[in-house]
Amino acid sequence: MSKKAELLEAIAGKNRGLLASEIDNARVLSAIQQLEDTNPTNKPLEAKDLLNGDWRLLYTTSKGILGLDRFPLFKLGQIYQCIRVSEAKVYNIAEIIGLPMLEGLVSVAASFDPISDRRVNVIFERSIIGLQRFLGYKTPAKLIQQIESGKKFLPIDFKIDRGDQQGWLETTYLDQDMRIGRGNEGNVFVLTKETFLV
Repeated sequence: MSKKAELLEAIAGKNRGLLASEIDNARVLSAIQQLEDTNPTNKPLEAKDLLNGDWRLLYTTSKGILGLDRFPLFKLGQIYQCIRVSEAKVYNIAEIIGLPMLEGLVSVAASFDPISDRRVNVIFERSIIGLQRFLGYKTPAKLIQQIESGKKFLPIDFKIDRGDQQGWLETTYLDQDMRIGRGNEGNVFVLTKETFLV
């Protein structure tokens, strides 16, 4: 079995990490490290065609992301990280599943600044929170197109103070359809590439 297949097997059934025990996390982290050792893309920030696009989260250890699942009557749906290399922008989009017609959305737009072949500093700039139907949400690509056009969203759409942000993200594995990242808080992210019609 390939290292990639071993990782996919380790994360299967863990619901992006929500259902992972400490033992599961240890097994996944071991599989991630073994796959990172075989990274076919030594300079991921230079592999713009591979890096660019819409990525769906398969697994994370981020309590901030997984914590979105703790609200009563709501469950965490799909989570996307959409990278626009030419604009040096990244969009994090979390779909929240609720009662019919009450599906929500949490989105954060950020810019990034490369500081090595693998690492970028991330500066969060804007947050959008609301019900999908009020936001007119269809797909991440469509939402990003609306954000980039300057559209304002209701009920919650605000700028994030740059303040003392110290966030960074390092791409430690990148191929045609999988990306692994590690963040400044020690979190790991395993993502697969998606294709959406705008």
